[in-house]
Amino acid sequence: MTSLAQAIRTFQSSGASHDEFLILVDSALSVDDTSTGRLLEILREEQAITPLPADLYAAVHRRIEQASLASYGANSDETRLQTSPGALQQRSNPSSQSASSSSSARDFVMSGTDQVKEIGDTLNGRFVLEECLGVGGMGTVYKALDLRKLEASDRRPYIAIKVLNLQFRGNPKSLIALQREAKKAQALGHRNIVTVYDFDRDGPVVYLTMEYLSGQPLSRILRAPAFKGMSYAEALPIFKGMANALAYAHERGFVHCDFKPANVFLTDTAEVKVIDFGIARVFQRPEEETDATIFDPGSLGALTPAYASPEMLEHREPDPRDDIYALGCTTYELLTGRHPFDRVPATQARSSGLKPQRPDGLGTRQWRALRTSLAFEREARMPTVTHFLQEFGETPKRSGMSGAAVKAAVSAGTLAVVAAGGYFYASSHRAVPLEKVAAVPEKVAAAPAMPIVPALSLATLTPVLASVPCSALVASVQDQALSVTGYIGQSYGAQKLRSTLNEIPGVVNPRVQVQEVDNDKCDILKLISPYLRAIRPASIQTRNQNTQLTEGQPLVVQVTTPPYDSWVNIDYYQLDGSVVHLLPNARSKDNQAPPNYAATIGSAGDWIVSKPFGSEMIVLLVTPAVLFDALRPDSESGADYLRAVEKRLGELASKFGRDKIAVDLVQIDTHPRKQ
Repeated sequence: MTSLAQAIRTFQSSGASHDEFLILVDSALSVDDTSTGRLLEILREEQAITPLPADLYAAVHRRIEQASLASYGANSDETRLQTSPGALQQRSNPSSQSASSSSSARDFVMSGTDQVKEIGDTLNGRFVLEECLGVGGMGTVYKALDLRKLEASDRRPYIAIKVLNLQFRGNPKSLIALQREAKKAQALGHRNIVTVYDFDRDGPVVYLTMEYLSGQPLSRILRAPAFKGMSYAEALPIFKGMANALAYAHERGFVHCDFKPANVFLTDTAEVKVIDFGIARVFQRPEEETDATIFDPGSLGALTPAYASPEMLEHREPDPRDDIYALGCTTYELLTGRHPFDRVPATQARSSGLKPQRPDGLGTRQWRALRTSLAFEREARMPTVTHFLQEFGETPKRSGMSGAAVKAAVSAGTLAVVAAGGYFYASSHRAVPLEKVAAVPEKVAAAPAMPIVPALSLATLTPVLASVPCSALVASVQDQALSVTGYIGQSYGAQKLRSTLNEIPGVVNPRVQVQEVDNDKCDILKLISPYLRAIRPASIQTRNQNTQLTEGQPLVVQVTTPPYDSWVNIDYYQLDGSVVHLLPNARSKDNQAPPNYAATIGSAGDWIVSKPFGSEMIVLLVTPAVLFDALRPDSESGADYLRAVEKRLGELASKFGRDKIAVDLVQIDTHPRKQ
C-alpha cells in the first residue's frame, strides 16, 4: 500500500508526469485512514525537504481537504473546527437550531466540493490566481494578478487573496467571519500586521484581498529538518515584531485567538508580519456596541491545539494572556527548534505535569519571562505582551566589531580615494609617506642605471580623478599598480578615462573597471561619489546579474548589508525623472537589517517591467540610522529627492562618520515585449 509520503517521494525521484503523480496521490488517499491533520502535516514535511511545484502542492492539499473535510488532527498546525460534543451547540444562540444548522452546513459543504478555485482561475473577471502561497485555517492564500493594475501599468500589480476554505464555506456564519476579519484587520494598521484591503465574493466563492508579501511563513522555517533553533540575538528581532503586533492589537481591544508560527510571515526585506486575525474577538469596550454582540467568531470553534491556552481549549472568554501563551510557545520554538510541550495541547500538558526545559544560552531574566508566558494559569502568566517584551527583549550588552576589523573589511591593505569627495581610506602599515623614501646607497648608484618609477601619490591622483565630469570613481594602489572602479558618464567614457590616467607620472597600464551610465544620471553619481569604496561593504544586483529586462518580467534585486546594524534604502530612478521607493514604502516600512544580511527583494514578482522603456537605475543607500523620520511618497520628483538625500547623508556622515554610509547601484535597460 502506497502512503502519501511514498507517493511524493516516488514522484520526486522518478520524474513522473503531474497527472501520473495525482493518480498515485488519489490511490494513496483512498486507502489511507490517517487523519486529515496528519496528512497535511506529512505534506508540509515533505514540502520542506524537497518542494513540489506550487500548483501540485495546492492540488494535493485540495485532495486531502476534500477527502475528509471535517477531520483535523490535534497535533496539526492547521486551525481546526472543534468537534467536541456540544461545542457548536454551546456557542449557538437557540440550542434547538444548532443541530439543524450544523447538519445543513455539512450538506452544503459536501454539495459544494466542486466549487474550488485553482491556479489560473479568475475571480470577478479581475484577479487571476497565479500561485498557491499557503493554506490556513480559514482560507487558501494565493498570489493574484490584479488585471486593473496591470492595465494601468502599475509596477506592483500583485496582491494576495485568501479564498475561504471549503469546510468554513459550509458554515452558515463563515461569510460573516470573513467580513469581520476584513473589518478588524483594516482597523489594525501596524507595520507588523498585514494590510487588508477588502472582501468580496464571486458566486459561492468568498475571498479577502490583502497586501502581497514576498517571503515565507515562520512555520516553514521551524519545520525545516535542519532547523535546531536560533540564538537569542537572531530570534530577538522576530520576537519583537510578533510582540509589537500583538501589543498593538491588544491596545485596541482585539485578541488574535489563533496566534501560531503559520500566522507569522517573514518577508524578504526582514519584516515580521502577523496575519489572519480571522477569529479575533473583542474583549474590551463593554460600553460599546461591538461585533461580539452580533456575531461571535468563537462559534466556529476554530483554534490550533498546540498553541491554544488551556482557557481557549476550555471555551472560556478570550483574554490577551491567551495570545501570550501562544507567543511563548512560538518564541520557545524559535530558540530551540521544538515545542515547549512537544506539541501536546495545554490541558493535557498540564494534567501530565509537563514543564519546559531552559533553552541553552538564554539569560536568567529572559528565561524567567519566557517561562512565565508558558504558565498554564492565566493569573500566573505575563500580564501584558508589552511587559513580556520589556522583560524578554532586553538585549544584553555586546561589543561591536573592532575598528581594526572594520578597516580590514573596507580597505584590505589598499589605498583608496574617492574622486569627488577627496575622502581617503588607508591601511596604516602599508601607506609609505613620500618623505621617508630611502636614498639610493652610493655603491648601488654605481650600478647600471635603472629607470626610476615615481611612487604614486594621493596628492597627484586626487585632482585628476576629481576633474572627471559625471563620475563616481574609486582608485586603489597596491604594489604601485593603479586600479580604478566606479561609474562614469558615456560622454566621457572609459577609454578617455584610461588615456587620462596614463598621463599621470608613475601610472603604467592602469586597470580600469568602470561602468558607463547615461549622462542624465550625473546627479545620482554626484550623490554617491563621496561614499563609494573600493571594496563595498554593501551591494545590490539584479537576479543572475541580468540587466536587460523585458516588459512583463519581474524586477528582482539581491542585497547584502555591511557588518553592522543598518537601514536599507532602495530607490528606482525612472526615465521620466521620478524616483520610486522600493524600500521603505507604505507597504514595506521596516528596512532595518542586521549585520551581514542578505535578502532577495521581488522574487515573487511584486514589481514588473512596464513602460516607459530605456535605461533606468536602482540605487542602494545603507545608513547607520533612519534616513528620513517619516515615509516619503511612494513616487516623487527625483531632483527633489536627491537634494533631500544629499543633505541628510551629510548630517549622518557628520554624526557617525562617512565609513558608516555604504552605497551601490545597478543600471538596467528595459525593453518592450516582442510582438
